[in-house]
Amino acid sequence: MHGLPGPEGGGDASRGGGAPPSGFAAAGARVVMAVRTVAKGEQARAEILAQHPHATIEVRRIDLADLGSVAGFADALIADGTPVDLLLNNAGVMAPPTRMTTADGFELQLGSNFLGPFALTVRLLPVLLAADAPRVATMSSGTANYGRIHFDDLQWERGRYSPNLAYAQSKLADLMLTRHLAAVAAERGWRLLSTGAHPGYTRTNLQTAGASLGRDKPKRSLLTSLDFLPSQEPEQGAEPLLYAATSPDAVAGGYYGPGGRFGLVGPTTTARVTRRALDPTINARLWSEAEILTGVALPTAVA
Repeated sequence: MHGLPGPEGGGDASRGGGAPPSGFAAAGARVVMAVRTVAKGEQARAEILAQHPHATIEVRRIDLADLGSVAGFADALIADGTPVDLLLNNAGVMAPPTRMTTADGFELQLGSNFLGPFALTVRLLPVLLAADAPRVATMSSGTANYGRIHFDDLQWERGRYSPNLAYAQSKLADLMLTRHLAAVAAERGWRLLSTGAHPGYTRTNLQTAGASLGRDKPKRSLLTSLDFLPSQEPEQGAEPLLYAATSPDAVAGGYYGPGGRFGLVGPTTTARVTRRALDPTINARLWSEAEILTGVALPTAVA
């Protein structure tokens, strides 16, 4: 098995290595850790190898906030000629206090959390579809429930920038990506299974890293400063994504998350998909917008 449990950033579930690569490496998968910061990736690799000496782990660099980096990473992986059984879209930035942009000029959260993973997924379709039973598992968030896709201002250029609402938009977009990719796979007769997950409220540095961008001192996001809410450790927060990626019971377009208090903690269960991700026409519209913005489109045929 050849799996991609990245890119770095662990999205909502973990940060800089975390549970997904460790779990897959322990199970005997060949793991490519796709990371933005190679030194952190190598450190995580060393930690995993200390626990699982026979694991096969490779570290490769990618920056989802740079479409050139995404293309280079995908091209190199395709050149390897090895099928990819599993892609985990598990990176993210959360609620930077001021509007920031990617290398390509996209609003940072939409670019890093959605457009980068979208471009990577579509570019990797040839090697995914070369596998016997490929999956793409994408991390969304409970914030998708109040997210809105602002087609008239996707990049938050006109209206007043809201860190939390921009984050919610990007995570709703991830859920819509999951659903539309499942629909495309069904329409084209692909064996590919597209699934989604959310981690509930998981204690990681995601809550402070994004909110501290552009600031001298670490700061928590208002979105995650409610310490009275139930929360859990990264290992437990990663379980829904692991379920989406590996369970024989996961279904096309399925969405999984914690089943405990308020859907924030606890064992994995089927999560409710917000109605805003249930309209195939709107999902297809967002996909088309992503193709235009990234310049990456579905192949007419896959060898």
